[in-house]
Amino acid sequence: MRLRGGSPGSSAAGAGRTDGLRLAVGMLTIFPVRVDRVDRRTAGAAMLAAPAVGLALGLVACLPLLLPGPPLLGAVLAVGALAVLTRGLHLDGLADLADGLGSGKPADQALDIMKKSDIGPFGVMTLVITLLAQIAALAAAGPYALVTACVTGRLALVWACRSGVPAARPGGLGATVAGTVRPATAWLVTAAALIVATLAGIVLAPWTPAFRTPPVTALTGWTRAPVDLSATGLPGWTSAVVVAPVAMAAGLGAALLLLRRARRRLGGVTGDVLGALVETAATTALVVWAMVV
Repeated sequence: MRLRGGSPGSSAAGAGRTDGLRLAVGMLTIFPVRVDRVDRRTAGAAMLAAPAVGLALGLVACLPLLLPGPPLLGAVLAVGALAVLTRGLHLDGLADLADGLGSGKPADQALDIMKKSDIGPFGVMTLVITLLAQIAALAAAGPYALVTACVTGRLALVWACRSGVPAARPGGLGATVAGTVRPATAWLVTAAALIVATLAGIVLAPWTPAFRTPPVTALTGWTRAPVDLSATGLPGWTSAVVVAPVAMAAGLGAALLLLRRARRRLGGVTGDVLGALVETAATTALVVWAMVV
């Protein structure tokens, strides 16, 4: 199908981007979508669209944090909503990778352990600690922290699928997406994700209690009570502009360290490794938010 006024090449490129976005939604969320073509080109486009899907997930999942009630309860509901929206696939990948790496077995045996449907002790401990850290950090940091964390988690996929990162197995999701993103494109997507996430924080500031407080006052913690900024003259979104890049950089850095470990132990990426990277980056970003604000 040719786009009106475009060449066949531009039509194919546009169709590829559309299929890539649909594939990203289908892989990263609970929502069923129809994808006309699934190949490595489409998979690469899906990875590039992953941060945008993360932004949408974060905006939806943070809604419980805006409701009246204790911040801890809102954090539990928000983390639960995010798990439902993603079918828990990233958490499952995190548990599987923990079992594989924790086993101490050679790469082929560790990969076999990761393919099993049951969860071992390393996976259980990792899930419990991760979910507790996410809930505690989110209760302290507030809604916009979750939006930033969701974008950061999916941004880790872009870097995990860049050229030079091999797949650990000849088949599966890892083999489909591995090496489909150019490094220069990864940098561009990272810059775009940072800009969009920061702008989202500015837009959400009037409805986000955490950013009704200037950075200095915010060090005392997240409060749902509006704070009068007339004495300081500082806009509430200053924290978002300052903290968001730090949190995103920390989350991406933690994911890249885990990716390095997975490449050394397993030989490359798998679907489980990708899911673990999402949760690692998102959790680290949330923890940084809680520590800074």
